[in-house]
Amino acid sequence: MQSKPLLACLYLLMGLPLLSLAQSNNNERPSVSAQYIETAPLIDGEVLGEEYWKAVTAVTDLWQIQPNSGQAASEKTEVYISYTNTTFYIAIVCHDAEPDKLVVSDARRDASLDNTDSFIFLVDTYHDGQNGFIFGTNSQGVEYDAQVNNEGQGNFNVNRQQGGIIGGFNINWDASWEVKAKVGTFGWSAEFAIPLRTLRFKSGENQSWGFNFRRNIRKSNEIAYWAPMPIQFDLNRVSMAGELTGLNLKNPGNLKVIPYVLGQVARDYEDPDSKTDLQPEVGVDVKYSVTPSLTLDLTYNTDFAQVEVDDQQVNLDRFNLFFPEKRPFFLENAGQFSVGSPGEVDLFFSRRIGIGTNGQQVPIIGGARLSGKVNKTNIGFLSMFTEGVEEEAIDPNNFTVARVNHEFAKRSAVGAAFINREGMGDVEDDFNRTFAFDGRLGIGKKAQLSGFYARTVTPGINDGAQSYQFKSNYLWNGLDLSAAYTEVGEGFNPEVGFLLRNAFRKPELRILKQIRPKNFIGILELRPHISYRSYWDFNNFLVTSFLHVDNHWEWKNGTELHTGINFTLEGVVEDFEISNEVIVPAGSYRHHEAQFVFFTNPSKMFSINVRSVTGGFFGGKRYANSGTLAIRLGDKFNSEWSLIHNDIQLPNGDFTTDIFRARLSYSFTPLIFVQSLFQYNSVSGIWSSNARFGWLQQANTGLFLVYNETTADGLIRNRSFTVKYSRVFDVLK
Repeated sequence: MQSKPLLACLYLLMGLPLLSLAQSNNNERPSVSAQYIETAPLIDGEVLGEEYWKAVTAVTDLWQIQPNSGQAASEKTEVYISYTNTTFYIAIVCHDAEPDKLVVSDARRDASLDNTDSFIFLVDTYHDGQNGFIFGTNSQGVEYDAQVNNEGQGNFNVNRQQGGIIGGFNINWDASWEVKAKVGTFGWSAEFAIPLRTLRFKSGENQSWGFNFRRNIRKSNEIAYWAPMPIQFDLNRVSMAGELTGLNLKNPGNLKVIPYVLGQVARDYEDPDSKTDLQPEVGVDVKYSVTPSLTLDLTYNTDFAQVEVDDQQVNLDRFNLFFPEKRPFFLENAGQFSVGSPGEVDLFFSRRIGIGTNGQQVPIIGGARLSGKVNKTNIGFLSMFTEGVEEEAIDPNNFTVARVNHEFAKRSAVGAAFINREGMGDVEDDFNRTFAFDGRLGIGKKAQLSGFYARTVTPGINDGAQSYQFKSNYLWNGLDLSAAYTEVGEGFNPEVGFLLRNAFRKPELRILKQIRPKNFIGILELRPHISYRSYWDFNNFLVTSFLHVDNHWEWKNGTELHTGINFTLEGVVEDFEISNEVIVPAGSYRHHEAQFVFFTNPSKMFSINVRSVTGGFFGGKRYANSGTLAIRLGDKFNSEWSLIHNDIQLPNGDFTTDIFRARLSYSFTPLIFVQSLFQYNSVSGIWSSNARFGWLQQANTGLFLVYNETTADGLIRNRSFTVKYSRVFDVLK
């Protein structure tokens, strides 16, 4: 019954690529020399007319990737690059014929620069074509920085009902640096000052770095690069960056001590005997550069009071929910510890450290991390100690991760990992270990083969304790092809990792084509695609089959529409309770569903994002609708109001679920802000509130005031108020 609509969709996919495609064929990588100057410039955002920058030759050639791929940028950009013995400097002048129409959507540190007029650059300080540091700003002088590992691969979890950023792109890396911006009749300008001790690099004469930069001109949705990019790539494609030469570098040394003091007032209202407790805490982090490219981090009494709470989720299936890591200590250099299949078979998942199985906090005594690079080998070592929690029956533990990854030319590498949890209580044989090997083989610029093999050691489990994956990918000229096979054995048990499902065999395939039509109803890009994945158990029973046929319609004005159809099968081995007293019997359920996504230009004052999935569901019907309204008032106030609604109608009962979420933020300056997150989960009946005030100093340190409260049935469950202050002491400055 499904063959005719499926064939029709396939014919549509085959026909759409016949539309014309604008594509840059410029394969030459540009090069520029950095200029050494003994005196440092004044960082005030003023560039035009400054004597310091008159002595530096400007880079001016940028090439569009959208809306007119391969054409020169519509506005002139000047980029000046210099350095001293201690600091790397970049100055920019972004000319704009209509400076009164500059778009600034968010003034917070690390706020996305996609929906604003902005300038972002990448430095591949190892010059390995795989890893780098990203810095950016907008016309208000926002500080934006991030790390790129493995060209950003493994970044997003694509499983439905999941979310979060993993692996290759790490926005939570926060460095100590400075930027100032200025707006004028010419457009806007900015100056960056990045201490060399903030970066990791190889000392020596006449060094070269990979280098690229991007400018966003938001009023016309234009994106332009210095090193030209095919349409499906961005700055993360480090191997296609240009080259920055003429660097004579010395190790500046780096030793930072970051202490904190904290006071928290908290009360658990569910415990009738509890009282309001004052809990003072002190702790410290130390960061020391063993070499310019190898950093040692030490932490004692590690605290994450300032971190935003998790987003609420509702589980409408039989499998695990994924909650992304948000704690800064574990997010820094996270890409160097990543191994496995992100979001599905994560062999190391840092949330296992300091967070119990039921989400309860487990105090972290402290630990150490050594991460960086020795020649072409990435090195990561992490060892953390946690306390026991007697009332939760949690013993003290040591968590150790050792990771090496040696990179070769042409985006190839081979690596290994050892992950260990060692119980430090009175229980015998309380340990769990994972051994893993992984690698990738680049085939030119367009294709790559990759995979991993892992085995766990758990007392009492001897059979089926392995997992592996083989994956191939082709990505070029707007065509994205990938195929993979993953297997997780019945005894595979990575206790310091994350498994979306236990014991499965999974083949998958994806075909996507990016098309840039000319003069077609204002369309910027079409992305027809088809994907398939299925999960089989070891009795050859089909547990899940998911065939997705879709097309994304993106207009030049920022509006986007997704129209798709899903053909699904869910095989339930045992009866399970999907909601209170609503049972899904064992059996196989074959359905199809329509999928619709629509969102407007997010850089506007008002924007919406709507998603709807309607179709069969475990022998019944599901109407899944979600919507987000974003309201922005200038660059100061941002808010998002979201509702996720599921109306489930099953043979054994009907039910609905709702999650309401409101995010609000106000930025007094790029470094002083108030943020809040309000959530309601209809399944648990809980309202939660998280409000944070931040006054940032260096590297995301400073003063934080945090208020948390949860209520149910009109009664307060718990409440806390925290004051935390941390500061960076640069000992060698």
